[in-house]
Amino acid sequence: MRAMTGEPGDIAAVNQPAGARFLGARKAYWRLLMRGAVLLMVTLGIYRFWLTTDVRRFLWGNTEVAGEALEYTGTAAELLLGFLIAIAILIPVYAVFFLAALDLGTIGQLSGLIAFAALFLLGQYAIYRARRYRLTRTVYRGLRFTQTGSAWAYAVRAIAWWLATIFTAGLAYPFQLASLERYKMRNTFYGDLGGRFDAAGWRLFLRGVPMWVLVAGPLLLALGAFIAVVDWPALGEALDQGGEDVMARIEGSNPALAGAIVFATLMGGTAVTLAALLYPAYQGMVLRWWLNGLRFGAIAVRSDVRMRSVYGAYLRFLSYGILFSLVMAALGFVALFVVGLIAGDGTESGAAEIAATVVLLIGYVIVALGFSTIYRATVMFSLWQLGMDSLHLSGIEALETVRASGRASSPLGEGLADALNVGGY
Repeated sequence: MRAMTGEPGDIAAVNQPAGARFLGARKAYWRLLMRGAVLLMVTLGIYRFWLTTDVRRFLWGNTEVAGEALEYTGTAAELLLGFLIAIAILIPVYAVFFLAALDLGTIGQLSGLIAFAALFLLGQYAIYRARRYRLTRTVYRGLRFTQTGSAWAYAVRAIAWWLATIFTAGLAYPFQLASLERYKMRNTFYGDLGGRFDAAGWRLFLRGVPMWVLVAGPLLLALGAFIAVVDWPALGEALDQGGEDVMARIEGSNPALAGAIVFATLMGGTAVTLAALLYPAYQGMVLRWWLNGLRFGAIAVRSDVRMRSVYGAYLRFLSYGILFSLVMAALGFVALFVVGLIAGDGTESGAAEIAATVVLLIGYVIVALGFSTIYRATVMFSLWQLGMDSLHLSGIEALETVRASGRASSPLGEGLADALNVGGY
């Protein structure tokens, strides 16, 4: 860490806003991911712990903040150990839920709902603990980040906010993000420098409401059309009678129902299309809002992520995805054609069916890994790069007085997040 001399030049240097930049090459990232995808297939998924570690080291190591790079100190062995411990914890939990489902009473009937609620709560707990692990494995200027706070308190808070978001059809989501980020950031430290989150949920809400109206509007119109045309007494009577011709009786008692179904289909398609078109805009808006709210002591962050750049990332994913789909379709056709030729006149039909099944299974795995690789190398890479390159920092003189604090966290949270499929960077 550079010592301050008190000279006017030093004071001017630290008072000037600084920024961040990402130096990683996309081609190198492509090679890392493609090699990882092949090894994932060969090792039946076990290599993902090493791939995750390599990805984080690449992203962290190529990110410079105020002229100095981040460092990721986590290891694949830690991730593997955390995952094995998580599996050892989850197997008895799953066994209890399975045995509860065998009960013919009230417990058995509610076991599915109870299991979903318990695993969702555990998933939120794992998200917080995984963040703690990643922070304590992130080093900047020789000092580590840390996270305090209760993971269970965060999980309960997250559950309450998710319920509010569901009951308000998504309108509470901006306030959910703001509340959860405030909890996370006030328990986040760089050395002994405390963090906080200053972005307001209202600002994100007001910017997102027009998008919500565009997506929810067609669905509300479809719902209103159903309510207007359905003959509810006749519908109840048709359902009570049962039988195989229930739908015919329902349509007969509601002549306008067919038109309402067509209208609802059109409105549903419109809503899905608008959601797909607006999602990159909303993601870019949330990213900029989140970055602008980050604070560490006197250090403030400002971001100017551009919406068209986010759309560019998704268009790149779409173009690569279409090209990959065409290539895989051609290869699949050739593979199945070869299997058909080997089957000959049908005397080896059983072997041909097995071969075709194997080809389809291998094709499915390749397609899944391929799209995952393309998404990571286009959208996720671009969002990281855009986010880092858009940062402007002020008050960085506070870095000169930070002292080391905290210790490394257990990888259990990361393992739980992996096992429950709620992990992230």
